[in-house]
Amino acid sequence: MNRNKLLVLSMGICLPISLASTLSGYAQPAFPISANSLGECSQLPTYSQLKAALIAARNQSNGGFNLDMWGTIVNRDGVVCAVAFTGVNRGSQWPGSRVISAQKANTANAFSLTGLSLSTANLYSAVQPGGSLFGLQESNPVDTQVAYGGEPANYGQKNDPMVGWRIGGVNVFGGGLALYNKQGLLLGAVGVSGDSSCADHNIAWRTRHALNLDFVPAGVSGDAKRPDNIVYDITNPTGFPIGVSAGGWGHPACSAAATTIAGELPAVQ
Repeated sequence: MNRNKLLVLSMGICLPISLASTLSGYAQPAFPISANSLGECSQLPTYSQLKAALIAARNQSNGGFNLDMWGTIVNRDGVVCAVAFTGVNRGSQWPGSRVISAQKANTANAFSLTGLSLSTANLYSAVQPGGSLFGLQESNPVDTQVAYGGEPANYGQKNDPMVGWRIGGVNVFGGGLALYNKQGLLLGAVGVSGDSSCADHNIAWRTRHALNLDFVPAGVSGDAKRPDNIVYDITNPTGFPIGVSAGGWGHPACSAAATTIAGELPAVQ
């Protein structure tokens, strides 16, 4: 057949095979982010600040497996501003957790408001069958070109290929927290991944605290000092294959140590 025949791409655009083949290796989305959205990253921690806070948080006892971590910060538009890891190289922590950390940041930002913060841990029970937000986890899918594009050698560096692009994604276990400055302005969110989901939450919490962006207004945890903290109120009634959260915002327990640590995390400011 003629090499110049037209292909219909997923977005409905017809292109010659030669051009389509070229674009198939294109590492970034076709729609660049505006300067205004990128500029909002200037209000958030830098790569170096994120990395330092993440390492300090990871090095504390967090009730998990003592693993190295990935961390991502997004701004209020969901644009990735920084990606970092704690290990000696990008293979020192679960490779899959890079994108998960970005999903968590996107989720905490996407479902928090100036007056109400929802951590990713708060969403676990709500999205289960019969939960108040069932189906939420299927919304806002990850942009795979952003997630997996670019040169892997740059993953977790200042020039990580996700930086400057919207990642999308919804993740509903611990590790994502909204970021509020001392004026109460919601700036974006941080996502952390690489250990148990409960340890991820504890590490994210301590990372946010170290970055001085935990002026959280309100949440659903029932703890005024920790409004968007992880909630451990799930029980397994007889005949129910899925645990039931008494308050509707519960998260499964991972370890006794992680549960204890969560209750002793620094109070928000």
